[in-house]
Amino acid sequence: MVPADVPILTMRHVSKSFPGRPVLHDWNLEVKGGEILCILGPSGCGKTTLLNLIAGLLAPDAGEIRRPARLGYVFQEPRLLPWRTVRENIAFGLKARGVREEERRQAANRLIAHMGLEPFADHYPHQLSGGMRQRAALARALAVDPELLLLDEPFKSLDVLLRLELVRLLVEEWRSSPRPIIFVTHEVQEAALVAHRVIIMQGSPAQIVRTFTLARSPAERRPEDPDVVHFAAQLYQELLAAAQTRP
Repeated sequence: MVPADVPILTMRHVSKSFPGRPVLHDWNLEVKGGEILCILGPSGCGKTTLLNLIAGLLAPDAGEIRRPARLGYVFQEPRLLPWRTVRENIAFGLKARGVREEERRQAANRLIAHMGLEPFADHYPHQLSGGMRQRAALARALAVDPELLLLDEPFKSLDVLLRLELVRLLVEEWRSSPRPIIFVTHEVQEAALVAHRVIIMQGSPAQIVRTFTLARSPAERRPEDPDVVHFAAQLYQELLAAAQTRP
């Protein structure tokens, strides 16, 4: 486990453009061990591009990205293999890494239990609800014991109670294994519940226009806590201001 004060991800002077559209220019960012960083910003400002650069799915046009070797990525859609069961999907990344069958089974079973998927372990993705598919996708990302977990709005299609339940499970998992997490979301309540630090992106190319740091541990926060409610409202106002100043 990386110490809490040691950067596990470093971006230095990173730029990325697509034809006719600059997305990031001269970006610098650090994420430390055990930190949960939430990223907010208007649609289309480059949040997913940033995650894909961090994951190595895109190459920067300029600059340097230093990342750990073992990443977990939960996308906006579950992206489960339709011909594999929940158990097989969760264990898939471990099999690709050459982990022995018994160890794969133990890791998958632990996460199946933690995510409340035991009645559905041998079901196929088409037999699951949207919430269950996202639980399985989160479990699959965690199964490889990632040194850095990336989340790209994974709960956005779910109703509020399901979202809060999955946020609770995420925080419980972080509490038991405090790995760093980068969480892109549009939901200010999610950020107010889980983040140690929140950055708000805006513009084209995108810049960090506001940064917030929270002292209280995510494990101690509840949706009804006055400071959580107040901070969510503050983030909403910041997002609204950012959207109104878009070119």
